[in-house]
Amino acid sequence: MQPLSCPFLTNPELGFLDTKTRQEPFAWPVRVYYEDSDAQGLVYFANYFKFMERARTEWLRSLGIEQDALMRDDRRVFVVVDTHADFLEPARFNDELLVTVNLVSLARASFLIEQQIFRNSLDGALLCRGTTRAALLSTDTLKPVRVPASLFEGSPP
Repeated sequence: MQPLSCPFLTNPELGFLDTKTRQEPFAWPVRVYYEDSDAQGLVYFANYFKFMERARTEWLRSLGIEQDALMRDDRRVFVVVDTHADFLEPARFNDELLVTVNLVSLARASFLIEQQIFRNSLDGALLCRGTTRAALLSTDTLKPVRVPASLFEGSPP
């Protein structure tokens, strides 16, 4: 699957970081499979976090950050330390969704992103929105380490 380019979606009052290389939010398509739905045929709430994780992983990959190489070669890993979601409308089996990723802020050892999930396209219904903070840890000590700004400029760590 290829990421989609999309217009700026988020609330500018939240202070999103406008980097030179990522001026538009990243968007990743996801289809709802039967395994994602509950007995009512609706997406089970925890699966929205899976959809957001997939988009977050592909966003990092689009920036040149391969998480397995980061762990193996640099002995660092990103871990989710906080996440929140607002569930606005349900998704159903076989729906096509679009999950966006916007970098909100970059701190010394973590980053904060906002994610949104739409039905079909950016013009479709907004189904879910949330935030995730991930920290960068040393695999040796499991303590936070500095996030190089170059990680989010598309250059190697």
